[in-house]
Amino acid sequence: MERKFNNQAKRHVKKGDMVMVIAGDDKGKKGRIIEIKTATERAIVEGVNIVSRHTKPNAQNQNGGIIKKEAPVHISNLKVVDKSGNATRTGRKLNDKGKLVRYSKSSDSGEIIDIKKD
Repeated sequence: MERKFNNQAKRHVKKGDMVMVIAGDDKGKKGRIIEIKTATERAIVEGVNIVSRHTKPNAQNQNGGIIKKEAPVHISNLKVVDKSGNATRTGRKLNDKGKLVRYSKSSDSGEIIDIKKD
């Protein structure tokens, strides 16, 4: 029987993370990650990279027209925001319970970054 391995690279961002855009037209904006597309290494961030989409009338939108929606941003242009509101690099370490957790490399305290699902 052949062994199967997970060849996906670990990402520095996850769904639900609060992130800051560090490059592009929306540089400096903050938002929460709604979705991550692993195949293209892009993420949809709430309130960032808003585009106008022209739609025909359909069952959901009876009138059609111009709809504003978020477009994907490359994950290399995103940095995780820590509890103090600053963009930070992240690292991984074992906590006291032996679980692998992410922590802030920028802050001196090395605070643990946890995802808050709202």
